[in-house]
Amino acid sequence: MKTMTAVQFIEKLSTFRNEKEMDKVEKFFKGNDGVTRPFGVKFGDVFTTAKEFSKMPLKEINTLLDSDFYEVRMGAVSIMDFQAGNKKSTEEKKKELFDMYLNRHDRLNNWDFVDRGARNIVGEYLADRPRDILYKLAESENPWERRTAVVSTYAFIRKNDTEDTFNIAEILVHDPNELVNKAVGSWIREAGKKNPKRLHHFLDQYVKTMPAATFSYAIEKLDPDTKKHYKELRKSKEI
Repeated sequence: MKTMTAVQFIEKLSTFRNEKEMDKVEKFFKGNDGVTRPFGVKFGDVFTTAKEFSKMPLKEINTLLDSDFYEVRMGAVSIMDFQAGNKKSTEEKKKELFDMYLNRHDRLNNWDFVDRGARNIVGEYLADRPRDILYKLAESENPWERRTAVVSTYAFIRKNDTEDTFNIAEILVHDPNELVNKAVGSWIREAGKKNPKRLHHFLDQYVKTMPAATFSYAIEKLDPDTKKHYKELRKSKEI
Protein backbone atom coordinates (compact mmCIF):
# COMPACT_ATOMS: atom_id res chain seq x y z
CA MET A 1 0.00 0.00 0.00
CA LYS A 2 1.31 3.43 -0.94
CA THR A 3 2.33 5.56 2.04
CA MET A 4 0.02 8.48 2.75
CA THR A 5 2.04 11.58 3.57
CA ALA A 6 1.31 14.94 5.14
CA VAL A 7 2.48 16.63 1.92
CA GLN A 8 0.00 14.61 -0.14
CA PHE A 9 -2.80 15.45 2.28
CA ILE A 10 -2.10 19.19 2.07
CA GLU A 11 -1.84 19.02 -1.71
CA LYS A 12 -5.24 17.33 -1.91
CA LEU A 13 -6.74 19.79 0.55
CA SER A 14 -5.44 22.71 -1.49
CA THR A 15 -7.66 21.66 -4.41
CA PHE A 16 -10.68 22.71 -2.33
CA ARG A 17 -9.42 26.18 -1.39
CA ASN A 18 -12.08 28.87 -1.59
CA GLU A 19 -11.60 32.57 -0.90
CA LYS A 20 -14.97 32.70 0.85
CA GLU A 21 -13.61 30.42 3.57
CA MET A 22 -10.69 32.68 4.49
CA ASP A 23 -12.44 34.30 7.46
CA LYS A 24 -12.77 30.93 9.22
CA VAL A 25 -10.06 31.57 11.81
CA GLU A 26 -11.61 34.85 12.89
CA LYS A 27 -15.07 33.26 13.19
CA PHE A 28 -14.28 29.92 14.81
CA PHE A 29 -10.75 29.83 16.21
CA LYS A 30 -10.49 30.87 19.87
CA GLY A 31 -6.97 29.62 20.59
CA ASN A 32 -5.51 33.14 20.31
CA ASP A 33 -2.01 31.84 19.60
CA GLY A 34 -1.06 34.57 17.13
CA VAL A 35 0.09 32.12 14.44
CA THR A 36 -2.90 30.02 13.36
CA ARG A 37 -4.26 31.13 10.01
CA PRO A 38 -6.89 29.94 7.52
CA PHE A 39 -6.26 27.58 4.63
CA GLY A 40 -9.58 28.46 3.03
CA VAL A 41 -11.29 25.04 2.94
CA LYS A 42 -14.79 24.05 4.07
CA PHE A 43 -14.78 21.61 6.97
CA GLY A 44 -16.91 19.21 4.93
CA ASP A 45 -14.02 18.95 2.48
CA VAL A 46 -11.55 18.63 5.36
CA PHE A 47 -13.47 15.66 6.79
CA THR A 48 -13.87 14.00 3.38
CA THR A 49 -10.15 14.32 2.71
CA ALA A 50 -9.31 13.07 6.21
CA LYS A 51 -11.42 9.97 5.60
CA GLU A 52 -9.56 9.37 2.34
CA PHE A 53 -6.26 9.60 4.25
CA SER A 54 -7.52 7.71 7.31
CA LYS A 55 -4.70 5.13 7.10
CA MET A 56 -2.00 7.80 7.35
CA PRO A 57 0.95 6.78 9.61
CA LEU A 58 1.17 8.53 12.97
CA LYS A 59 4.47 10.16 12.02
CA GLU A 60 2.76 11.95 9.13
CA ILE A 61 -0.22 12.95 11.29
CA ASN A 62 2.28 14.45 13.71
CA THR A 63 3.65 16.54 10.85
CA LEU A 64 0.14 17.82 10.07
CA LEU A 65 -0.23 18.88 13.72
CA ASP A 66 2.82 21.12 13.26
CA SER A 67 0.96 23.17 10.64
CA ASP A 68 -0.13 26.72 11.41
CA PHE A 69 -3.15 26.24 9.15
CA TYR A 70 -6.40 25.76 11.06
CA GLU A 71 -7.97 23.32 8.59
CA VAL A 72 -4.80 21.22 8.30
CA ARG A 73 -4.76 20.63 12.06
CA MET A 74 -8.47 19.84 11.92
CA GLY A 75 -7.58 17.28 9.25
CA ALA A 76 -4.98 15.76 11.55
CA VAL A 77 -7.34 15.34 14.49
CA SER A 78 -10.03 14.01 12.13
CA ILE A 79 -7.67 11.31 10.83
CA MET A 80 -6.84 10.42 14.43
CA ASP A 81 -10.55 10.24 15.23
CA PHE A 82 -11.24 7.95 12.27
CA GLN A 83 -8.41 5.65 13.35
CA ALA A 84 -9.50 5.58 17.00
CA GLY A 85 -13.07 4.75 15.97
CA ASN A 86 -12.04 2.01 13.55
CA LYS A 87 -12.96 -1.40 14.97
CA LYS A 88 -9.90 -2.87 13.23
CA SER A 89 -7.49 -0.59 15.13
CA THR A 90 -5.36 -2.48 17.63
CA GLU A 91 -5.13 -1.58 21.29
CA GLU A 92 -1.54 -0.54 20.61
CA LYS A 93 -2.68 1.86 17.90
CA LYS A 94 -5.38 3.30 20.16
CA LYS A 95 -2.79 3.85 22.90
CA GLU A 96 -0.50 5.64 20.43
CA LEU A 97 -3.38 7.90 19.32
CA PHE A 98 -4.31 8.60 22.94
CA ASP A 99 -0.72 9.52 23.76
CA MET A 100 -0.37 11.71 20.67
CA TYR A 101 -3.57 13.61 21.48
CA LEU A 102 -2.34 14.41 24.98
CA ASN A 103 1.29 15.07 24.01
CA ARG A 104 0.29 17.43 21.19
CA HIS A 105 -2.57 19.14 23.00
CA ASP A 106 -0.77 22.46 22.50
CA ARG A 107 -1.71 22.07 18.80
CA LEU A 108 -5.29 21.09 19.60
CA ASN A 109 -6.01 24.55 20.93
CA ASN A 110 -9.59 25.19 19.97
CA TRP A 111 -13.00 23.97 21.08
CA ASP A 112 -13.74 22.17 17.79
CA PHE A 113 -10.45 20.24 17.79
CA VAL A 114 -11.44 18.91 21.22
CA ASP A 115 -15.01 18.15 20.22
CA ARG A 116 -13.83 16.37 17.06
CA GLY A 117 -11.46 13.98 18.78
CA ALA A 118 -11.86 13.73 22.54
CA ARG A 119 -14.69 11.20 22.68
CA ASN A 120 -13.09 8.54 20.48
CA ILE A 121 -9.40 9.17 21.03
CA VAL A 122 -9.47 9.80 24.78
CA GLY A 123 -12.85 8.73 26.18
CA GLU A 124 -13.23 5.41 24.37
CA TYR A 125 -9.66 4.47 25.23
CA LEU A 126 -10.36 5.11 28.92
CA ALA A 127 -13.75 3.37 28.94
CA ASP A 128 -12.39 0.28 30.69
CA ARG A 129 -9.27 1.88 32.19
CA PRO A 130 -8.47 4.18 35.14
CA ARG A 131 -9.59 7.74 34.40
CA ASP A 132 -7.24 9.70 36.66
CA ILE A 133 -5.84 11.59 33.66
CA LEU A 134 -9.19 13.32 33.11
CA TYR A 135 -9.14 14.73 36.64
CA LYS A 136 -5.60 15.93 36.05
CA LEU A 137 -6.69 17.62 32.82
CA ALA A 138 -9.63 19.22 34.65
CA GLU A 139 -7.10 20.98 36.92
CA SER A 140 -4.94 22.16 34.00
CA GLU A 141 -4.17 25.82 33.36
CA ASN A 142 -4.93 25.13 29.68
CA PRO A 143 -8.66 25.66 28.93
CA TRP A 144 -8.58 23.21 26.02
CA GLU A 145 -7.26 20.47 28.27
CA ARG A 146 -10.02 21.28 30.74
CA ARG A 147 -12.55 21.05 27.91
CA THR A 148 -11.09 17.67 26.90
CA ALA A 149 -11.61 16.45 30.47
CA VAL A 150 -15.39 16.85 30.28
CA VAL A 151 -15.95 16.23 26.55
CA SER A 152 -14.13 12.88 26.76
CA THR A 153 -16.76 11.62 29.20
CA TYR A 154 -19.31 11.51 26.39
CA ALA A 155 -17.89 8.06 25.61
CA PHE A 156 -18.95 6.99 29.11
CA ILE A 157 -22.35 8.67 28.92
CA ARG A 158 -23.15 6.62 25.83
CA LYS A 159 -22.62 3.53 27.99
CA ASN A 160 -24.96 4.88 30.72
CA ASP A 161 -21.97 5.74 32.92
CA THR A 162 -22.43 9.35 34.09
CA GLU A 163 -20.53 9.62 37.37
CA ASP A 164 -17.27 10.97 35.93
CA THR A 165 -19.16 13.59 33.90
CA PHE A 166 -20.74 15.04 37.02
CA ASN A 167 -17.58 14.70 39.13
CA ILE A 168 -15.50 16.56 36.55
CA ALA A 169 -18.29 19.11 36.10
CA GLU A 170 -18.03 19.87 39.83
CA ILE A 171 -14.34 20.67 39.37
CA LEU A 172 -15.12 22.93 36.39
CA VAL A 173 -18.46 24.39 37.43
CA HIS A 174 -16.99 27.85 38.14
CA ASP A 175 -14.40 27.81 35.37
CA PRO A 176 -13.36 31.28 34.13
CA ASN A 177 -13.43 30.27 30.43
CA GLU A 178 -16.79 30.51 28.65
CA LEU A 179 -15.97 27.69 26.23
CA VAL A 180 -15.33 25.40 29.19
CA ASN A 181 -18.59 26.62 30.76
CA LYS A 182 -20.50 25.69 27.60
CA ALA A 183 -18.92 22.24 27.54
CA VAL A 184 -19.79 21.61 31.18
CA GLY A 185 -23.40 22.65 30.58
CA SER A 186 -23.66 20.60 27.41
CA TRP A 187 -22.30 17.39 28.85
CA ILE A 188 -24.18 17.44 32.13
CA ARG A 189 -27.29 18.00 29.99
CA GLU A 190 -26.43 14.84 28.02
CA ALA A 191 -25.58 12.93 31.20
CA GLY A 192 -28.86 14.13 32.68
CA LYS A 193 -30.80 12.36 29.94
CA LYS A 194 -29.41 9.11 31.34
CA ASN A 195 -29.51 10.15 35.00
CA PRO A 196 -32.08 12.93 35.61
CA LYS A 197 -31.83 12.62 39.39
CA ARG A 198 -28.10 13.34 39.32
CA LEU A 199 -28.60 16.37 37.05
CA HIS A 200 -31.26 17.78 39.37
CA HIS A 201 -28.96 17.27 42.34
CA PHE A 202 -26.18 19.12 40.51
CA LEU A 203 -28.51 21.99 39.60
CA ASP A 204 -29.88 22.19 43.15
CA GLN A 205 -26.32 22.59 44.40
CA TYR A 206 -24.96 25.06 41.84
CA VAL A 207 -27.95 26.80 40.25
CA LYS A 208 -27.19 30.14 41.91
CA THR A 209 -23.44 30.18 41.34
CA MET A 210 -22.72 28.52 37.99
CA PRO A 211 -21.97 30.80 35.02
CA ALA A 212 -24.89 31.80 32.80
CA ALA A 213 -23.64 29.75 29.83
CA THR A 214 -23.34 26.59 31.92
CA PHE A 215 -26.84 27.09 33.31
CA SER A 216 -28.39 27.79 29.91
CA TYR A 217 -26.91 24.69 28.28
CA ALA A 218 -27.62 22.46 31.28
CA ILE A 219 -31.37 23.15 31.46
CA GLU A 220 -31.93 23.28 27.68
CA LYS A 221 -33.73 19.91 27.41
CA LEU A 222 -35.62 19.94 30.70
CA ASP A 223 -39.42 19.99 30.63
CA PRO A 224 -40.98 23.48 30.81
CA ASP A 225 -42.04 23.27 34.47
CA THR A 226 -38.65 22.06 35.68
CA LYS A 227 -36.87 24.63 33.57
CA LYS A 228 -39.07 27.38 35.04
CA HIS A 229 -38.36 26.09 38.55
CA TYR A 230 -34.59 26.41 38.12
CA LYS A 231 -34.84 29.79 36.41
CA GLU A 232 -36.82 31.10 39.38
CA LEU A 233 -34.28 29.65 41.82
CA ARG A 234 -31.49 31.34 39.89
CA LYS A 235 -33.29 34.69 39.93
CA SER A 236 -33.72 34.43 43.69
CA LYS A 237 -29.95 34.66 44.19
CA GLU A 238 -30.21 38.40 43.62
CA ILE A 239 -32.85 38.90 46.30
